[in-house]
Amino acid sequence: MKQSLLDLQKQVRAELGDAIEQDKIALDEYTIEVREQDWLKVAYALRDQLGFDQLIDLCGVDYVAYGRTNWETLQAPNEGFSRGVFDFEEQVSDLPLDMPRRFAVVMHLLSVANNRRIRVRAFIDNTAQPIIDSVVEVWNSANWFEREAFDLFGIIFKGHPDLRRILTDYGFVGHPLRKDFPLTGHVEMRYDPEKGRCVYEPVSIENRVNVPRVIRHENPAEQG
Repeated sequence: MKQSLLDLQKQVRAELGDAIEQDKIALDEYTIEVREQDWLKVAYALRDQLGFDQLIDLCGVDYVAYGRTNWETLQAPNEGFSRGVFDFEEQVSDLPLDMPRRFAVVMHLLSVANNRRIRVRAFIDNTAQPIIDSVVEVWNSANWFEREAFDLFGIIFKGHPDLRRILTDYGFVGHPLRKDFPLTGHVEMRYDPEKGRCVYEPVSIENRVNVPRVIRHENPAEQG
């Protein structure tokens, strides 16, 4: 383990104290987990006291299907499934959508002067309406990242100056990166020449199974 990461861990623990719920060093990356109510306070401390002057990325995470892996082999399976195999309604009914700590917000920070990085995560207790403080006032670059997390995960960032969708259409229904959102979506758009405008209709795409195509050579000598 790199000494620089151990030094960073020691400094962060000393500065943030009880605000850290847990932390770990893995894959040459230092990650801390904080309470959602401490999110903004921790952001200020990381910038002003520890020199993390740049926010590189911020995103939402939906942990509702975390650990429910469908492929646990390095071999090509004879049978398996992806999210598209079963009927969507059947998939949703099997997911614990009201599980506690379903949603989390993760940000990656960089200290240019000290040449070090940190990953910060906070779980949101309110699954029905996930809300957490905005960090736009700390790092202005969080503006569009928070809008993206709002658009795709439905996470509300309290105090954001202009929280609205950024990738989907104005009348879009739902949040596409939530695990319970259907792969085919809810509606589709087409141009209607008679009406002279685009119209929205219920989706007509058939949800098909997406499985890997595996080509096996009968004669090992042919693989050369």
